[in-house]
Amino acid sequence: MASCHQSLPGKIHSSSSSCCFDEHQVVVVMVPFPEQGHLNSLLNLSRLILSHNIPVHFVGTATHNRQATLRVQGWDPNSISNIHFHDFKVPSFASTPPNPNTETKMPSHTNPSFEVSSHFRAPLVALLQSLSSVARRVIVIRDSLVASVAQDAKNIANVENYTFHCTCAFNLFLYYWEEMGKPPLEIGHILEVPSLEGCFTHQMIEIMIEQSEFVKFNDGNIYNTTREIERPYMEFMESITGSSKHWALGPFNPLTIENKKSRHFIMEWLDRQEPKSVIYVSFGSTTTFTEEQIEQIANGLEQSKQKFIWVLRDADKKYIFGGDKVKEYDLPNRFETRVEGMGRVVRDWAPQLEILNHPSTGGFMSHCGWNSCMESMSMGVPIAAWPMQFDQPRNSVLITHVLKVGLVVKDWAQRDELVTASVIENAVRRLMETKEGDEMRERAMNLKNAIHRSMDEGGVSRMEMESFIAHIAR
Repeated sequence: MASCHQSLPGKIHSSSSSCCFDEHQVVVVMVPFPEQGHLNSLLNLSRLILSHNIPVHFVGTATHNRQATLRVQGWDPNSISNIHFHDFKVPSFASTPPNPNTETKMPSHTNPSFEVSSHFRAPLVALLQSLSSVARRVIVIRDSLVASVAQDAKNIANVENYTFHCTCAFNLFLYYWEEMGKPPLEIGHILEVPSLEGCFTHQMIEIMIEQSEFVKFNDGNIYNTTREIERPYMEFMESITGSSKHWALGPFNPLTIENKKSRHFIMEWLDRQEPKSVIYVSFGSTTTFTEEQIEQIANGLEQSKQKFIWVLRDADKKYIFGGDKVKEYDLPNRFETRVEGMGRVVRDWAPQLEILNHPSTGGFMSHCGWNSCMESMSMGVPIAAWPMQFDQPRNSVLITHVLKVGLVVKDWAQRDELVTASVIENAVRRLMETKEGDEMRERAMNLKNAIHRSMDEGGVSRMEMESFIAHIAR
């Protein structure tokens, strides 16, 4: 049989010498949306599926595939060596840097990701046709934001389409519940939830509506969550869709961190701190702040007198296609000198999972992106929730009001207001030095233990994954 490079279209890089199949083989094709959180989720899921001896193909641009693999954390980078990465060639797109001073706070610098992914359709169908000719069944797992690029799969007899939802089940439950007119529920009282106003630009809403038209060509739904956390919301969606093909396969991230020969410098600093004494502050790869807000965060952290790690970097440049330099924020005069010994500022990518897993980490100030929420919960770290956009405001409700493993820094209703140093100081102190914070840490550790048990033999998450693997390999 031919090797990958001979039989399949597009540039492929993998340390595996071939991707040969027997005629009964089932293969999986991952189609992520080209943003860091989405890439990270499906790369982690790829590794989990590969562990069941099912070949996995991962598609995207060379830039985004490289971005995904360079940020592998928590497990041996060699564990992805047998994933087949396909570098799709797409037109280059110009993009402007994120502008923190614009009236619209949404990250418009992410728009090229939508444009780039729109060009995946032709190379993807060529890949699917090649794979379908040599495999018994081809399983496409496509991000809900790129459903349209996999629309041709319905025309290939032995190809199936599964939608990956990058948010929590609670978020999708709220969408369906509101569409139904908010009927009374048996799963408990639903608090007032943040409106969707301000969560998405008009352009993004149009794109999501357009993509939803293609989600109907769907053989099942996949979530990076566990029924240990979200059973009522998973069951609600199964009941209203009349389908059991909803799989909670999370957490996708590793639960134990493999030792590395080389460690990020911040880990050595963490080693010297007291248990549960450090708050980790990071707002994801799409957030950018005004200089004024940066100053307030700095002053709030300093005034809190709590140990901290602050990842202060500009949003991921979706104009990385042009290779622009990363902006370096200005901090208040002599800030880093004044907080020396108390806090550290990291101005580049940081190994978040390793930081959250460290025994010295006792809290996480976060934008509440769903990956960050899952990582924090699976490591037993409570969250100071400061949502910025997208699904984050509603994720924060699950964290703070439903699971009670966090507190609110900034209410969504005040999203356009400056968060002052005193508010930040108060949130940090509440989480790190009060009985309330200790109780959240205890609940977070109990949740961590439940999540870890769910992945053991006979656990609900392990059984869910086994059910999905049995389904696609039937």
